[in-house]
Amino acid sequence: MYKIRIITLLTAVTALLTACNDNKVSFDASGSFEAEETIISSEATGTIKQFNIEEGQTLGAGQEIGYIDSLQLYLKKKQLEAQITAILGKKPNIPVQLSALQEQLKTTERERTRVANLVKGDAATPKQLDDINAQIEVLKKQIEAQQSTLSISSEGLSKDIVPLQVQVEQLNDQLAKCKIINPANGTVLAKYAEANEMTTTGKPLYKIADLSNIILRAYITSNQLTQIKLNQKVKVLTDDGKGGYKETEGTVTWINDKAEFTPKTIQTKDERANMVYAVKIKVKNDGSYKVGMYGEIKFQ
Repeated sequence: MYKIRIITLLTAVTALLTACNDNKVSFDASGSFEAEETIISSEATGTIKQFNIEEGQTLGAGQEIGYIDSLQLYLKKKQLEAQITAILGKKPNIPVQLSALQEQLKTTERERTRVANLVKGDAATPKQLDDINAQIEVLKKQIEAQQSTLSISSEGLSKDIVPLQVQVEQLNDQLAKCKIINPANGTVLAKYAEANEMTTTGKPLYKIADLSNIILRAYITSNQLTQIKLNQKVKVLTDDGKGGYKETEGTVTWINDKAEFTPKTIQTKDERANMVYAVKIKVKNDGSYKVGMYGEIKFQ
């Protein structure tokens, strides 16, 4: 009877161990999730007047989330615009200033027609006609000279405002950069500034990443290089919190062409001494994958 109990117990233990081995999931590589993070920095210098974001908030591309004080830039722009208006006010009105000479020319040309008719009827001498023709030529030269002088003056004033217009365009660009515009869709991972703080050009304001697609950085050995290639589909497994694994599909987007030591996140020193190759697997994120989570891959 005792022997039968021993045999039964051994059989149960063996069955249990066999079941455990059967349920054990084998992996080809493991690593942790990361995102393509972007640090958004200030493009202007001044006091942050408004900054409406919080960590974990989802932002859309082109969304305005705040602005930096731009009063001095605006006032400088108004000053330049006033200078441009003053210079343009000095430009001569060429048609008006030539109108007197042009009217005189028309009168003289009418007089020439009258004298020409008199010469045909022997009521005037050819010399009188010649004198009028000479007057007409003089008037034409005067008009041409006056028009040239006025045009040069007008062009000179137009050139004087070009540098001012460029400065206005520069100020418009600086004013636009005072608006804090989010450049890409993503989730705010970290916030580095607050409203009413002073900021400068290039100072980080917040960090953002698009978490709709997340990257699993895993490490494979040189022997596994032949089993993987770019754009290959692989199985990605993560702990589901219930003692099992959540499985999804990922795509290999990058394979390092240089070997490196296994990262220190690997527990044993011997394993860390091995040379491995890093790979990136792009996974569509349904919200359950977080930056820093561990995951495993299995080649298909």
